[in-house]
Amino acid sequence: MREDMIQITKEMVKIPSINTTEGEKKIGEYIENFIREIPYFKKHPEQVIVRELKNDSLHRRNVIAILLGEKEPNGKTLLFHGHTDTVGLEGYGALENYACDPEQLIQRLEDVELPEEVRKDLRSGDYMFGRGTCDMKDGDAVFLGILKDACEHPEELSGNIVVSFNPVEENLHTGIIEATDILVELKEKYHLSYILGINNDYICPLYPGDEVKTIYIGMVGKLLPCFYIQGKETHVGQCFEGLDASMIAAELVRRIHLNHDFIDEYEGEYTYPPSVLKMKDLKPWYNVQTTGEALVYFNYFVHNATIDAITGKLKKAAEEVMETILERTRREIEWFSAKSGNNISVRDYKCKVMTYEELYEKVRKIKGFSEEEMHRRMEEEVRSGVDKREVPIAMIRYLLHTAGITSPTIVMYYAAPYCPHNTLQEKSEKLIGELRKLTDEMSAEYNVTYRIMRFYPSLSDSSYLNIDDPEESVEALVKNFPGFDTLYPLPLQNIRKLAIPAVNFGGFGKDAHKWTERVNVPYTFELLPKLLQKTIDHYLK
Repeated sequence: MREDMIQITKEMVKIPSINTTEGEKKIGEYIENFIREIPYFKKHPEQVIVRELKNDSLHRRNVIAILLGEKEPNGKTLLFHGHTDTVGLEGYGALENYACDPEQLIQRLEDVELPEEVRKDLRSGDYMFGRGTCDMKDGDAVFLGILKDACEHPEELSGNIVVSFNPVEENLHTGIIEATDILVELKEKYHLSYILGINNDYICPLYPGDEVKTIYIGMVGKLLPCFYIQGKETHVGQCFEGLDASMIAAELVRRIHLNHDFIDEYEGEYTYPPSVLKMKDLKPWYNVQTTGEALVYFNYFVHNATIDAITGKLKKAAEEVMETILERTRREIEWFSAKSGNNISVRDYKCKVMTYEELYEKVRKIKGFSEEEMHRRMEEEVRSGVDKREVPIAMIRYLLHTAGITSPTIVMYYAAPYCPHNTLQEKSEKLIGELRKLTDEMSAEYNVTYRIMRFYPSLSDSSYLNIDDPEESVEALVKNFPGFDTLYPLPLQNIRKLAIPAVNFGGFGKDAHKWTERVNVPYTFELLPKLLQKTIDHYLK
C-alpha cells in the first residue's frame, strides 16, 4: 500500500483545501469519489454518507463511510477520523505557486536558502514537502489506503470500521461537530459500540533530534476567555480625568500572557500557558479622546481543571489588574501634581470586575430588561458579519446600559471555540494497556520506539468525541458564554451519547503550518499503516 498512499497524498495536496475556501469542498469530492470507487462501496453505496454543512456558503461536506464486518457481525467499531482542510500559504513567498505540488516544490527548494535541519531532510530523500503533507493529508491518505485494503476482505472482520473525513478543523471544528449527528445515527442504526476513535493528525519531534514516535491517549482542552473593558474616556488634554481602556487591556496581557500561574497539570503533564490572541481598542476612528472601550482574549489550554475554577482564577487576575491600574494612576497623579503645582485629585471610579453570568443575573431583575432586545442586538451583529468572538460585546453593552453601570468595568466571558479535554483516565487502564502492547510489538518487530503521552498538545477534532468535563463544569461555561446556542451550538448531547475514547497515532512530520512543512515518508507510509493494521487485528479479528 506504500506507493498508493504516497500517490493519494500527492493528489490531495494538489487540491488546495485551505480553510474557508472552495478547496475544502473539492477535497471532500475527491475523498467521496475515491471511496465510492472501492468495489465494496459500489456494492453498498448506502454505506457512504455525504452531508453538506448547514447553511454553508462554500458547500463543504463531511464524508463518512462504514465497512460492516461479515465474519461475526457485531457492534464493535473502530472510528478513523481526520480533517481535510489546511492553513493558508502565507510564508511560502516566491514558492507559493509550488506549495501544493510536492514534486515541483522539492526541486525548487534546492535553490532556496534553508535552515540546516531542513536542508538535511531535503537531501535525505525521506521527506515529502508541501502544504498539508504533514497536517494532515498524509494521515487521511493512510486511512484511505487502510480502508481500501480492509474492504477487500470484510469476511475477516469481526466488527466494523467507520471512517470520517471532516472540513473546518483549522478554526471552528464545524465539520466534526456536525459529523456527530451522523456518528450517532450510525450508532443507533447498526447498534454500534465505538471501541476507539483514532485520529491521524500529525506527530512531530518533541525536541531537536527526537526520533521517538508519540502516541497520544487524549486531547488537550481549549477555552477562549475574553475580557470586555469599559473605561472612562477623556480628552488627552485632561488625561488624568479618565481611565484608559487600552491601558487596562495591556495590563491584562502582561498579567496573563505566558504566565505559569494559569498552567494546568494532570498526571505529570503540563499545558502551555495562555497566549494572547487579540488585543484591540474599540474606537471606530481617530480623535484625541482616550480609549473608552477595549477587548482582549486569550487561548487557554486545559488538562483537567474545571471551568468554574478557571473562571475564578481569571476573574481574580482581572481584579488584581484593576487594582494595579488604579494604584499606578494614583502614583502618576501625585507625582505630576507635586511637579506641576496643579492640585489634581485622585478620582474614585468605583471600578467593577464581573463575569458575564454575574452581570446578566444582576440585570435580569431590573425593570426594563428585555431578553428579546438583547438577542435582537446579537442577531443584528451576526447578520452584519461581526466576528463571533466580538458579537457578545453588543449584549454586554446592553446589559451595562440597562444596569446604569457607567464606571470602569471589566466583564469576562467565553467565546468560540470551546474544545473539551478528552483523555483515557483511570477507567480506561485496560485500553491503555492494549495500546502499550501494540506499540511494544511494533518496537520488537521494527526499528521504531514509541512513547505514550496523555495529551495531544495541539487542538484536535478528537475533543468532540467525548467530554471529560462534568456537567456542572460545562454549565459554568454555558452561563458565561453569551449566545452559546446561536454562536457555538455545540451538540453536547451527541458527544455524551458517543463517549468515544480518543487517541492520536499520526504521520510523523515537521514544521506544520510553516513553509517548510514536511512529512517523513518511511514512518508514515510504511510503519504507521502496520500499527493501524495491528490495531484492526487486535480489536476486530
